[in-house]
Amino acid sequence: MDTPKRTWTKAILWQVMGLITMMGVGYFFTGSAMVGGAMALVNTLIGLTAYILFERVWNKINWGRIPFERQD
Repeated sequence: MDTPKRTWTKAILWQVMGLITMMGVGYFFTGSAMVGGAMALVNTLIGLTAYILFERVWNKINWGRIPFERQD
């Protein structure tokens, strides 16, 4: 199970990559850095929230996990 700190770190790094990508896509389609940046920022905030909720819910589900066995 991931700690909340690890979940947040993964989410933020993933969203930074998405923000940069979406800024490029938004600029490509609109020709405006301001509109492209605004689109990317909104998308990032929505995506970050959804990712955090998704990860925390899945951390509570044991289905498909292989139990950890200690090798002493």
